[in-house]
Amino acid sequence: MSGRSPYRGVNRNCAFLAVVQLTGCAGHGILSAISRGAISVRFTASISPAEQPSMILCTLSWLLGILLLVDIVVVVLSYSMCWYEYANNCPRLMEQRFHFKNLRMTGWLILQELVFNYITVLSLPFGLLPQRQKVDTKGETPVLLLHGLFNNRASWFWLRIALRRAGFHNIATMNLSSWHTEERLTELVAKKVDELRHSLDVERVHLVGHSMGGVIARNFVQRRGGATKVDRCVCLGSPHVGSKLAPFALTRLGQNLIPGSEFLSLLSKAEIPPEVTMTCIFSNKDNMVLPVTSAALPWGTNVELDGMGHTGLIYRTAAVKATLAALTATQSAG
Repeated sequence: MSGRSPYRGVNRNCAFLAVVQLTGCAGHGILSAISRGAISVRFTASISPAEQPSMILCTLSWLLGILLLVDIVVVVLSYSMCWYEYANNCPRLMEQRFHFKNLRMTGWLILQELVFNYITVLSLPFGLLPQRQKVDTKGETPVLLLHGLFNNRASWFWLRIALRRAGFHNIATMNLSSWHTEERLTELVAKKVDELRHSLDVERVHLVGHSMGGVIARNFVQRRGGATKVDRCVCLGSPHVGSKLAPFALTRLGQNLIPGSEFLSLLSKAEIPPEVTMTCIFSNKDNMVLPVTSAALPWGTNVELDGMGHTGLIYRTAAVKATLAALTATQSAG
């Protein structure tokens, strides 16, 4: 391994681009709000029925604007901290910080991650609705999708479409509360797996986990009896060795993803199940898994992608194709 970091294009210009985008978006949002009458002082005791639709739209605009600002802050700060870490480990990266190619790549990474995060956040309410998914093709191995920290099952809408187009009919999702412990979530996954196996009359299921979801899938497979119930396990950007950004997590579940935590130590020492086909798909430009090598495992198959962030792994075409390939590829002998 060389001393060069995969983040040679993610540099201090993240902060510069952040200021430009933040100022532009905030200014545009405020001007739009003013022009539509959102910023006004009302002394009336009530709002007439004719004004209600306008007020609802204004309130919605403000909420969407706040979400956008939070999105910008999270993405820019995460990429900035990644750059800080890599630059300290490899000072030579400083020489390339103002190269046009790196500036362009940084802007593209931030922009696409902003869009994917925003789409994911807007989809969250749909994940709270009653499930109406059909999982009824008996004999076909089902695919259970496990989302990441602070997301819910709605974040899988794009991959679900791709799976159906690829011929998968039994696609199941579930909500994993970010406020539960990893063991409680593993119990829920185990229960869901058994439900699918019994209802579809199959021996095994496929697991696909994004970020934390992949770590929970591994915990089930390696430590909680899932080795005999899982055929293929695909992890998308999962911090198997932890992430240095985990200390910023608000829950105990996130804190267990700190490198060297007791949970991750136990998981790393757990027996490797030879009967389960493991695939780790990750991006060398991930802005949440720090370092990105934490998303790879010394066993199984590791697929390294480029040009996308953490959330992009559940949307970008390259990641979707890699996931489908992992679920459909013919298993090699031995």
